[in-house]
Amino acid sequence: MNYDNELGRAIKEKGGILELEIPNKWLGRGAAIITAGWLASGIYFVGPTGEGVETRFGKYTATTTSGLHWHMPWPIEKVTIPEVTNVRRLEVGFKTVDQATKKFEKVDLEAHMLTGDENIVDLEAIVQYNIVNARDYLFNCRDVEGTIKDASEAALRQVVGDNGIDMAMTYGKTQIQDMSKLVLQKIIKEYNCGVQITAVQLQDVDPPREVKKAFDDVPKAKEDRDKSVNIAQAYSNDVIPKARGEAAQMIEQAKGYKAQQIEKAKGDTNRFTQILTEYRKAPEITAQRMYIDTMQTVYPNMDVTFIDGKLGSVLPVLGLNKTEKLEKIIKGGQK
Repeated sequence: MNYDNELGRAIKEKGGILELEIPNKWLGRGAAIITAGWLASGIYFVGPTGEGVETRFGKYTATTTSGLHWHMPWPIEKVTIPEVTNVRRLEVGFKTVDQATKKFEKVDLEAHMLTGDENIVDLEAIVQYNIVNARDYLFNCRDVEGTIKDASEAALRQVVGDNGIDMAMTYGKTQIQDMSKLVLQKIIKEYNCGVQITAVQLQDVDPPREVKKAFDDVPKAKEDRDKSVNIAQAYSNDVIPKARGEAAQMIEQAKGYKAQQIEKAKGDTNRFTQILTEYRKAPEITAQRMYIDTMQTVYPNMDVTFIDGKLGSVLPVLGLNKTEKLEKIIKGGQK
């Protein structure tokens, strides 16, 4: 029996076997549908944060931006769409065990670093980067994340090794971050991985556990040092102005004394010159006058009693109660 209908099926029964025949027109339709589906599989969409990288038999052909695109379907062409604007991160010196609970685990082999003053610190850092060239990112480096991590560790070791432990642990963290970013970007640029380093952030910089207690005493010692310096500075600010004032006062007094002595010397010189002139005119009179002037100056400051030698007794002059003076006078008369 033969059956032909609109579906194009024919069934024949031969020797108890049922055979299915498909007319040529339906074969063509099926092939067209399959071809259309295969061609439609080449349609792809690139989001605003990504770039499409097309390859033909594994060789790069084109890079597409956001929007709807088409490429020759597999296995002829293939498209890879990496997220180029998303900031990616990797960890150096530690790893995240559970992001939900923020549980971390230190990686000692990565964290141990030698400083420029031959101390050891445990350093943990986060490196952030994004893709700037999707083609280079996909084809130039086999393991981009591993490459960046190794380069990050090398850059951090270089910068920390060029500086002392105080800078790494206290005041110099920002400088170390900036310098590490520059060094790391230079290394990555040489690898041509198609990425850009956006930030290097230090998390914890601590001494090794074995000596951590000793290092914890360092801030206290620094506080004591700063306190002593402040006390000394306050004392200096108090004493130095006073000393400068006293020095200025002494200088002014010395200047005044100097001027006074100079004027006095000039006066004495003028007076001596005048006396010398008068002495040359009348030496005896001038000498006598000088003697009288001298005695007028000397006698008022002396306890002297003059007695007329013609007196038979000194009692009327001194009185009976001045025995001590009388003995002095008698002794003086005997001399």
